[in-house]
Amino acid sequence: MSLSGEAPPPPLSRASLVIGLYAAMGIAAFVIAAGRGDPDLYRLGGAPTGAQLVLGPLVGIAFAIAFVVATRFATQRFEWARDLHASFRDLLGPLSPREIAILALASSIGEELLFRGALMPWLGVWLQAIVFALLHVGPGKRFLPWTASAFVLGLGFGALADYTQNLGGPIAAHFTINFLNLRYIAGAPARTAHS
Repeated sequence: MSLSGEAPPPPLSRASLVIGLYAAMGIAAFVIAAGRGDPDLYRLGGAPTGAQLVLGPLVGIAFAIAFVVATRFATQRFEWARDLHASFRDLLGPLSPREIAILALASSIGEELLFRGALMPWLGVWLQAIVFALLHVGPGKRFLPWTASAFVLGLGFGALADYTQNLGGPIAAHFTINFLNLRYIAGAPARTAHS
């Protein structure tokens, strides 16, 4: 109880904090895009064709599944990948299915609006990927593979956005990767191929 006799407000939930963080990224993206004179963050360049609007998310999901398969392979075969998996389990703690869905959805929309929608037309594919990777620097050297993979994904998401002229593909890819990897991290500990 506080001095006024009222109970203090409950602490913000992890989901509320995540939504707030990524909403702030989305707002920053709109401010940057408006400052450039092009507040349409979803479409890049001209109007995308109907094929680009349909194929973008499909190609994005295919890209994501290939990346997720590669991360599972790495986790089974390489000690550094198992260490990274364990570090994320420790860092994130238990995640409910609701938290996984919120984190995957909020991060995919907020980050894609900012990095591919607002920054890529201004900085180009390479520089936005570097800034994206710098956002993914974790606490300690064991997170360096995550930073390196964020750089590669920043290039991949950028190329996908450039090819489709919209953010449908990158958002679908980003969501799929985050959703599947968060479910994997929240599940059983990573095992070697020989376990």
